[in-house]
Parts: sequence; C-alpha cells; structure tokens
Amino acid sequence: MTIHLIIALVALQGWNLHEMDVKTMFLHGLIKEKVYVGQPEGFEIYDRKSHVCRLKKALYGLKQAPQAWYERIDSYLTKLGFTRSEADPNLYFKVEDDKPLILVLYVDDLFLTGANPLIHKCKREMASEFEMKDQG
Repeated sequence: MTIHLIIALVALQGWNLHEMDVKTMFLHGLIKEKVYVGQPEGFEIYDRKSHVCRLKKALYGLKQAPQAWYERIDSYLTKLGFTRSEADPNLYFKVEDDKPLILVLYVDDLFLTGANPLIHKCKREMASEFEMKDQG
C-alpha cells in the first residue's frame, strides 16, 4: 500500500522515482546468534567429517537472513540521517535544506523520490556501502 501512495505522491509533485537493487542483499546481514552449518560441498575436510562451520554472515535460505538484512539496512539508513516511519517500517524519510527525500524498501529494492540532488547523493552513499544496481 505504501508504494502506491508514494507513486501517487510522485505523480502529484512531479518528482522522479528511482529504483536501486541491492545485489546479494542477504549476504550483507550480520548474524547475532550462533549458527552452525555442515561443511559446504567442495570444502569438506575428509578426516574431520564431524566438524561444522560457524556462520558470521547470513546466507540465502537461512531463517535469520531477512531479519539480519533489515537490521543492517535500518542501521545504515539511520546513520545517513533517515527517520523510519512509525506507520510503515519500510518507509524512511529525511529533509535536508528544506528538500525532502523519501526511501521505500521492498525486499532487495529501494525506491527513492524527492529532491533530485538528494536522490543522487543517497544513491552514491548506498553504492559505497552495498553492491547496488541502479535501475534508474
């Protein structure tokens, strides 16, 4: 629902809407709990078959991966000066020099709208922290 409201706001204000895709997003999440997995195929130590590996970062398919990713991106966006909406935890906003910037998270995609200089600055900052694909 939030993305529909943002698209309506974009149309009403005449703003641009930019989309960025976070590549391998779950690999950016840090795990707080101790999680162990069997030795990965191709990396087994055959004389130590009972040994396991402790994960330090999330992997795809891991139950904790989505939460670890969200905590990581939330922390980074807060560091950039964004405020998380109380109504929708995937909606972030900030105002710089009386110019708005709105960011919506949708799984591994980010939608940005608002003042163009802020959009481009945010895109540069995000790309310096995460491997991103600018969808335009």
